Amino acid sequence: MSQADLPSMLAGAVDGEDVVAHVDLGGEDALAVTPTRTLVYRADGLLSDESVTEYPHDVERIDVSEGRRKAKIQLEYGLDGTETITVPTKRVDDALHPILAGVLSAAGLTDPGESVLRTFRFSELTLIVTSDRLVKHVGSAVWDEEYEEFHFDDVTGLDFEEGTVATSVVLTHAGRQERFKAPNESKRAVREALIDAICEYHDVGSPAELRAKRADTAEDGNDADRGGASTTDFGDGPDPLSASPAAEDEGSEPEASAEAAETAESVGSAAPATPEGTTAPEDSAAEATPDADPLVSDPVETGASGAEPAESEGPDAAAAEPEQGDGFGGSGFEPAGVEEESLADEVAALRETVEAQSEQLDRQAELIEQLIEELRRGR
Repeated sequence: MSQADLPSMLAGAVDGEDVVAHVDLGGEDALAVTPTRTLVYRADGLLSDESVTEYPHDVERIDVSEGRRKAKIQLEYGLDGTETITVPTKRVDDALHPILAGVLSAAGLTDPGESVLRTFRFSELTLIVTSDRLVKHVGSAVWDEEYEEFHFDDVTGLDFEEGTVATSVVLTHAGRQERFKAPNESKRAVREALIDAICEYHDVGSPAELRAKRADTAEDGNDADRGGASTTDFGDGPDPLSASPAAEDEGSEPEASAEAAETAESVGSAAPATPEGTTAPEDSAAEATPDADPLVSDPVETGASGAEPAESEGPDAAAAEPEQGDGFGGSGFEPAGVEEESLADEVAALRETVEAQSEQLDRQAELIEQLIEELRRGR
């Protein structure tokens, strides 16, 4: 990002470093991340002047606590104490992602040119997907020195086992399986991030291609070292990709599409039989044969016309149908569609009014919290 796009005070504090990320914190406040530090810019407040605070990336531990409106990112520096960055709760993930990238780089965990692609936080689990590896941290902290990393060079398989609440990610790494769970509401994002990163690293189009490529590599190695032990052990257990939802999704989509097309074609070809059976009274008796049974498989068709086949045999059936179209014929009652639409419009208008008032209250709460925070700081 160009320093010309930053507030002048923040651009001056960057001091020529590359700005790898810029996060809007609301109002005119902003956060800028360089390879070595994070800088937080605060614009003029109710009781304070603009300021810039910097936070080096040589961090030993990162904690995150979230409130309804504000979140705190706590950076622990060991003997040097703890620093806290306060951001809006809705922006905490946007801010945390580049900060983590900077901390990983400063710790020497990521290599020059390696990109941090996605960050996921699930209660006691943090997953960081880079262009070269997966970093996993278990515990209440988002980050500390008790982490595990799985370099993609040693990944030979990727599988996903869906459950009712969470999906298990099965990563086959260096001949061993590593399992961890992601909540189902995030399973698609985790799945796509891992598949894209791993396939890009190995230059393949899918986990199935990765499996085939690894199998070929292992076979070539066995041929070269015939009579000796293989240098790569893929284990004797079942193939981790044999029941992979990712592999099934990649490989079975054409079959599913074909089945859907055949189903649509069969329903489409059968549908015209209904009007033919009702608009030609003289042929209705001949067409009411067991050959017409497939139409009953459509529940909508069954519920709409299954109770009136006898009336279609009479000569006046076509004329009687329009009077029964609204379902109120001869009952003395009228449809309530207009009243329902009016009620729906009133509810929608009321919802808009409540949302607008809620936004105004939220803005007032922000100003009050900002005033309280600045008073506590003595600004």
